[in-house]
Amino acid sequence: MTKLVVGIIGAGRIGQLHAKNILLSDNYQLKAISDVYTDHLKDIDYLKAVPVITQNADDILNDPEIDAVFICSSTDTHIDFITKAAKNNKHIFCEKPISFDIEKTKETLEVIKETGVKFQVGFNRRFDTHFRKAHDVVRNGDIGTPQVIKITSRDPEAPPEEYVKRSGGLFIDMAIHDFDMIRYLSGQDVKNITVKASSLIDDRFSRNDDVDTAIITLTFADDSLGVIDNSRQAVYGYDQRIEVFGNNGMVQVENQKPTNVKVSTNAAVTEDKPMYFFLERYNEGYIAEIHDFAQSILEDKPIVAKFEDGLQAELLAKAAKLSWQENRTVELSELR
Repeated sequence: MTKLVVGIIGAGRIGQLHAKNILLSDNYQLKAISDVYTDHLKDIDYLKAVPVITQNADDILNDPEIDAVFICSSTDTHIDFITKAAKNNKHIFCEKPISFDIEKTKETLEVIKETGVKFQVGFNRRFDTHFRKAHDVVRNGDIGTPQVIKITSRDPEAPPEEYVKRSGGLFIDMAIHDFDMIRYLSGQDVKNITVKASSLIDDRFSRNDDVDTAIITLTFADDSLGVIDNSRQAVYGYDQRIEVFGNNGMVQVENQKPTNVKVSTNAAVTEDKPMYFFLERYNEGYIAEIHDFAQSILEDKPIVAKFEDGLQAELLAKAAKLSWQENRTVELSELR
């Protein structure tokens, strides 16, 4: 096999992004895209190279020529598509979260194990050059033993209320990336989690039993600590920073900006604000994650963002929501 023949299920913003990157890759042949609505795809020039555009996902799942599927549909459809794809011996790339139901996620993990297909979760931040370098610095022991990990993750603009209603909430929709990243950096599972959260931007969140601002503290298996701070609205741009503090030093990743130019005058010192949109900030990560997925199949390499990583991030999201709702520290053993 020199190229991976794939289909994409779900052609919203992320599905279209993956389609574009797949078409530009030497590792893939994109045979088909399915979505419940396809009219919006007719005028996208680069999709004219895709042989099959269909409203029926089974056209992809039952196609013997397709080696792997990208599942980019709404979260409530993931489990069904994952199960069908695995039973049809197709490797799977699935956007996060795997599902909104922990028990269904656990059951589906057993299907993946039974069928032996490869499965990658769309935790694209693991593939960002800067975050991956920080991870490698920690793994190499350059800063000694990690003692405190801090993640700042703030969106530039609050989403519309229709999105809030179906998102599953801040912890499973937004912070799930941070839960995965903090595990990726620490290399350990979390023992317990404590959350303080509020709705401070406006009442579109509180109306939907959600929050827009959160401080999340975590204790790891070795008693080291983690802190995540989230906000749905940082008016200055997409705020994405990490810091790992160890007994022999510290590694930090600052915000990425359109340029690194700094202008100093007697009036002010000015520089660019952070990149505004996640598709800009993590563009390289989106490209790298699908390259890695292809290599894991074509060259039988290990998956970097495994099903188990998706499950652990979901468990943390569930524990975080429970901590907020019940105003207490939640032990992960309660959920595992």
